[in-house]
Amino acid sequence: MDTRLDFVGSPIAAKLLKHILSAGRVMNDSALPAATQELVALRVSQINGCSVCVDMHTKEAAHRGETSVRLNLVAAWREATVFTDAERAALELAEQGTRVADAAGGVTDEAWANAAKHYDEDQLAVLVGLIAIMNTVNRLNIITQQPAGAYQPGQHG
Repeated sequence: MDTRLDFVGSPIAAKLLKHILSAGRVMNDSALPAATQELVALRVSQINGCSVCVDMHTKEAAHRGETSVRLNLVAAWREATVFTDAERAALELAEQGTRVADAAGGVTDEAWANAAKHYDEDQLAVLVGLIAIMNTVNRLNIITQQPAGAYQPGQHG
């Protein structure tokens, strides 16, 4: 597969990506657990079929100590017993927030209330932002056919 757009070689594309990813720093510095952030990023990317982000977030999570069992079960989290109730609430919010077109009503009141039981307002803001940004980055990568497999943990700071 050939990349359609070089985000490093194109000054406009690089600037666009830089601004989108700068929001990630706010999330990284938040009280939302890093493990939850990686699980959510991975699940959104799995749903969207973004191989670049699946590669990146699987490797980042493993590098930070996440187990292979939990990483392998993210796609089937509902039936898996290895996630906390808070993580399950975050994964549900991520799925419903990603599958907006599939679920005519968007995120249900039940999913929001469940997430709100586990996360405070700032953490919910981070979750919502993370879901939105991951969906954006997934689409950028898919549209431009960015290749996957070469990511190294810590590569993007």
